[in-house]
Amino acid sequence: MAEGPFFRAQTPLHPDHLWIWEKAVYVDENRRTWLPITIEIESGLQVLLRQEDVPLGDPVCPSQLGPYQLPVMWQLYPGRRYRASDSSFWRIVYHIKASVGFSGDPSGGHG
Repeated sequence: MAEGPFFRAQTPLHPDHLWIWEKAVYVDENRRTWLPITIEIESGLQVLLRQEDVPLGDPVCPSQLGPYQLPVMWQLYPGRRYRASDSSFWRIVYHIKASVGFSGDPSGGHG
């Protein structure tokens, strides 16, 4: 049997709140970490939030972030949307938790 990389995706529950912890890391009410991927589209921004366990450093005050495209906090609202700290609304398309791992030889078996 061949061994190689595998991918596992889960759909976690939508967090009630997401707070900025440090640049590009958000934390929810259960201390799960979320990593944003920001995509600029014609009508604005699209943000993909991936729940991934990462070690947390010291929290950063919003004033220490400097210019930042994303809100410092999101709160879950009815209708599959979040209200951001700047009072804007963000529609939820889906959340995903992705785990990528390797079984067998971590070098991929190459030479």
